[in-house]
Amino acid sequence: MSRSPMRRGERIAVLVPVAVMFTLGLWGLDRDGMWRDEAATFQVARRSLPQIWHLLRSVDAVHGLYYLLMHPVLALHPGEVLLRLPSVCGAAAAAGLVAALGVRLGRPRVGLWAGLLYAVTPMVGHYAQEGRSYALVAAGVAGATLLLVRAVEGGRWWPYGLVVAVTCVLHEFAPLMLLAHACTLALARVPGRVWLRWGSAAGAAVVVLLPLVLVSRGQAEQVAWLTAPDARSVQGLVEEFFGPSRRVLVPCLGLAVLGALAPLPRGVSLVGVAGPLLVIPPAVLMAVSQFRPLYYDRYVLYSLAGVPLLAAAGAERAAGLVRRLRLGGWAHMDRRLYGDGVALLGVVAVCCALLVQLPLLRADRRAAHRPDDLGAVSAAVARRVRSGDPVLFLPSLERRSALAYPAGFRGVRDVALGVPAAESGTLYGREVGPEELRRRLEGLRYVWVVTERYALDSSWTPWNATDRAKLGVVKRDFVTREEYVRPHFTLRLYVRRQVPSSNLSN
Repeated sequence: MSRSPMRRGERIAVLVPVAVMFTLGLWGLDRDGMWRDEAATFQVARRSLPQIWHLLRSVDAVHGLYYLLMHPVLALHPGEVLLRLPSVCGAAAAAGLVAALGVRLGRPRVGLWAGLLYAVTPMVGHYAQEGRSYALVAAGVAGATLLLVRAVEGGRWWPYGLVVAVTCVLHEFAPLMLLAHACTLALARVPGRVWLRWGSAAGAAVVVLLPLVLVSRGQAEQVAWLTAPDARSVQGLVEEFFGPSRRVLVPCLGLAVLGALAPLPRGVSLVGVAGPLLVIPPAVLMAVSQFRPLYYDRYVLYSLAGVPLLAAAGAERAAGLVRRLRLGGWAHMDRRLYGDGVALLGVVAVCCALLVQLPLLRADRRAAHRPDDLGAVSAAVARRVRSGDPVLFLPSLERRSALAYPAGFRGVRDVALGVPAAESGTLYGREVGPEELRRRLEGLRYVWVVTERYALDSSWTPWNATDRAKLGVVKRDFVTREEYVRPHFTLRLYVRRQVPSSNLSN
């Protein structure tokens, strides 16, 4: 039978982690500087719906639903805050859902501890402030897991199937949660009719996903940069999930192991839900990636929810052992007072974890903590490049800075651009061919090049013919006159060889 509505204490146990996660998510959300993935969301979601559809037929189909969800959001006011705010909401919802799982399968204090621990984990905070789909996917998986528990206990199955379907379309690797859910059902030893209903709901979700799978197979080159995970990948994921600081990782890991070792009761249990969710999706994706690299830690962010649930279960088990051993003054304490004291101690422990990881959370709110800062590129161009000056992007994807922050590039001449990004159905625009590029460069006495350091390395060979032409002409016919170098980009002024430096007009 379905469970009765939440009592006041249970609601508090769920709402407090939501509030904490939302507060941490808003902290520093207005930092300047989108990085490349956020910039893709920003410029694609602001296109018209036909233009978005045009793009998805050739690239980024796996992010299609997310772009469509972000389209009305960014229509309100395009900027960094609204770009990231849905992820903050997703992370807050995930924290509440993790707490709700702890409440339903344990008790209110277990849910409170689990939700708070999820909220203060640096990896969660990182993706809560990123304009991509991962925080929303984590919320979807946590919601689907809670709906699975409710369905097994007598609730309806169609909400579970619906949430699974939407979450899977939101990200193509979310279906790995179904393997975790199957393991949960096996550990719970549910009857055949439950398997049949679950199979119907899961199968319907997979059918919904199939068109996306077929389209994205033709776009597999987008993840060609991934490499097969190794032991360092496993170690890195453990540190991300349990806490980068050893002062948090060791006790959290110890509690999670203690929780995982608890005897499994018949029926759906907290350990039976959290353990498979934590282990199976990353393990399966890593195993598959030994043959075809597909693994990246953010793709399995949703599995992190298993860590605070197991740690909270371990803390609850430790509290029970203390009670049964009648240690010190605990044995003579009123049951309710004892429970409140234990709950408070757990909250204090999570607060200590937050204080230990506070420097990491603070550093993560700086634009420099991301792989690149496209706002800084645009600002550098605005200070040095005059209106009407010719600019080359090398490689062509460096044009993303101009698409994300066009103000800094206002008035410049994009020498290689043939068809703009939105009209061409591409992320960064369609460039002219090598011959047309050479013709355009022939009449120039100077050209600014926006690039990355690796593109200036003599060992780098562009895969694109137009990029090879850019590199060849610049090295053969031009010399460096000025250079502005920052960690993630380089801005160079090239002047044509044997041209007097006093005559730089086009």
